[in-house]
Amino acid sequence: MQKRCDRNRKRSKRRAIYCPIHNCHIDSVSQKYRMFADQAGQLQQRGMSRRNALMLVANQTTVPIEGEWLEAFWCDECQQTTWYHIHKCSDRNYEISVAPQELWQQVSGVIDALGNPSVGEFTRKSARQVGYQGLKGFQFVI
Repeated sequence: MQKRCDRNRKRSKRRAIYCPIHNCHIDSVSQKYRMFADQAGQLQQRGMSRRNALMLVANQTTVPIEGEWLEAFWCDECQQTTWYHIHKCSDRNYEISVAPQELWQQVSGVIDALGNPSVGEFTRKSARQVGYQGLKGFQFVI
């Protein structure tokens, strides 16, 4: 007769992602933001040959990077949320590092921190004003 605990072994286990500072388990508090490459150099950094990287970027606007993403995690020891760059090495192994600013440009679904480049500086400054009143905020000389 098979024990009950043996039958439940196929159930998925918790991801083994640990805080790099305290080495305690950390909990995800965001969705996974998949990464994309739009330059050949980004693919070359991940081990692809220069020729193949150039051909791939020339044929496709962006290339999905498999096994890498950005995700926010909560650490009970640190008592804070931190964004990490996760690289899945194997089935249950992950490399984790704090997400540098330049990686955010390779992520899909994130609002650009610098704002929309097609919006003018005047509009950007006006949008930041607390008491923005539209045309009422201007004084017209007659």
